[in-house]
Amino acid sequence: MSNQNDLCYEKALGYWADIPPTVDGVLGGFGFISDMDIDGSKLFLKSLFSLKNPPASHTALDCGAGIGRITKYLLLPYFQSVDVIEPDEKFLNTITDFVGEERTKLGNFYNVGLQKFKPDKKYDVIWNQWVLGYLTDKDLISFLQLCRNALSENGVIVIKENVTSSGKLEKDETDSSVTRSLKQFLKIFKTANLRRIKQCKQTNFPNGIYPVYMFALVPKINELICNNIQD
Repeated sequence: MSNQNDLCYEKALGYWADIPPTVDGVLGGFGFISDMDIDGSKLFLKSLFSLKNPPASHTALDCGAGIGRITKYLLLPYFQSVDVIEPDEKFLNTITDFVGEERTKLGNFYNVGLQKFKPDKKYDVIWNQWVLGYLTDKDLISFLQLCRNALSENGVIVIKENVTSSGKLEKDETDSSVTRSLKQFLKIFKTANLRRIKQCKQTNFPNGIYPVYMFALVPKINELICNNIQD
């Protein structure tokens, strides 16, 4: 597995500290893709609820929540409660107002990086989007293992991330992040003892940006859901 121990978490925090707490800010100037992104995610989430052994809709976790874009538009309409993890305090403080009327369904707020997060409850869906590129392979595997152990019965980890077309790891020095290849993601999932039950590519995104893939993952030992396996 590639060595990314030169990722600097402090540099990444410094980068986001200068980004305004807006949809356009958290999407790197691509705020116009937000609706298309949410529509694709809704289709993917609904497909999970239609599984033979679907996850429940009690509690979800939004990892790297930013200002709460995914929490508001995707998770709160489907779950009774949503917890959020966000290392940037400025973004975290924006979430309640951004969510608005549904704020009563917000659960715990964790102001911490994913590499330091320790779940203390069970979740039906753990949603990770455009955030895992800030973790080294080692920390990503550890984080996914913790998420795996924090799943409720029939719970699912969802990952929605950029994937390189080159098949190689590509690093962005500006915000100290990496974009992994599909092969690298699959190797990491296997090492974390997770198995894909669904995978699809986001459609309708503009040309010139990375392909975006969605993965639904469950513990390998969960054979009930694994009847739906595609890989």
